[in-house]
Amino acid sequence: MTSRIKLLDTNSTKCFNIKTKPKEAINMKETTIYAKYNQAGNKTIFNILSAMSNEEREIDRGSYYGSLSGLLRHILGGTKFFLGMYKGALAEGAAFKAVSAADGVPFPAEGALSESQWKELGAALEAVDAAYINMAEALTETDMSRPVKIDWYGGNPASVPLSFMLSQLVVHNTHHRGQISQILDSLKIDNDYSGIGAEFL
Repeated sequence: MTSRIKLLDTNSTKCFNIKTKPKEAINMKETTIYAKYNQAGNKTIFNILSAMSNEEREIDRGSYYGSLSGLLRHILGGTKFFLGMYKGALAEGAAFKAVSAADGVPFPAEGALSESQWKELGAALEAVDAAYINMAEALTETDMSRPVKIDWYGGNPASVPLSFMLSQLVVHNTHHRGQISQILDSLKIDNDYSGIGAEFL
């Protein structure tokens, strides 16, 4: 993972009042809704990109992560990264057990993916998203306030509540799905995965 996963660097802390303890960003119900929305968005993207040729998916589109394949691979990597942070904070319990399922999910090798590797990426994304949902559904109020250790803000703060860090995963993946959407728009390929439907309730 690169430092780009750190959504806020030490030079951007003026955007947040990080000198005080961050308030809980999202509650348990919202966490589950966002986890399901994340899964649905990723499934839609994977299906859209699967309709393209492998060569089209691997073309460098000028994004930080290059190709459409590279962007989706980064979404997978980002999700695994954040789930690993959550696991470290949870340490035990039902949510810990659920998120641990993501540990054994393989991450694709660097470079252009073959057709078979692309399918493996889809399977890995599906498994990680399922672990995310299962964790979200198992979280307790105590879990939401557990401290997650970070080193993103020059040590101030040295940790944030899990509820705050859960928001970071939502923002991260939405951001990169937006990049994919923009590229698809430029290619005149229909795509629409922005809404949160009532089925997520």
